[in-house]
Amino acid sequence: MIEKKTVCQIVEEWLDGKEYFLVEVTISPENKILVEIDHKEGVWIEDCVELSRFIESKLDREVEDFELEVGSAGIGQPFKVLQQYLNHVGEEVEVLSKDGRKLSGILKEADDTHIILTIQKKVKEEGAKRPKMVDEDLNFTYNEIKYTKYLISFK
Repeated sequence: MIEKKTVCQIVEEWLDGKEYFLVEVTISPENKILVEIDHKEGVWIEDCVELSRFIESKLDREVEDFELEVGSAGIGQPFKVLQQYLNHVGEEVEVLSKDGRKLSGILKEADDTHIILTIQKKVKEEGAKRPKMVDEDLNFTYNEIKYTKYLISFK
């Protein structure tokens, strides 16, 4: 079976000097290799083709046959790496916490330990006739999150 480590090294070699980043490499027991890359501006099909050819040039089908698929991480899919969080700071995301809360808000901040999500909630101030919307920052460690994904808006 082809080693995941080997494929990751090949991909990292191709990525060197480019603004793309590796999201995930998976290899099935049948040697089906799936490589997901991403870029802040989106992924171009030509670059997927170039990376696919680069990987194929570094692996020998005579030694071990394989199936290869290279693509983008996919819009609307859960984030898998920190760079995806960083790329979406300031944008609307959906977070499902492990305690079952599904929240939509603006990804205010992200680092390697946690995120801050700004949500809007209704608050009725004392003496006011109607509740008003106020921003609230919620802090989540990655261990508290089941998934986070970019919210596509058609407003």
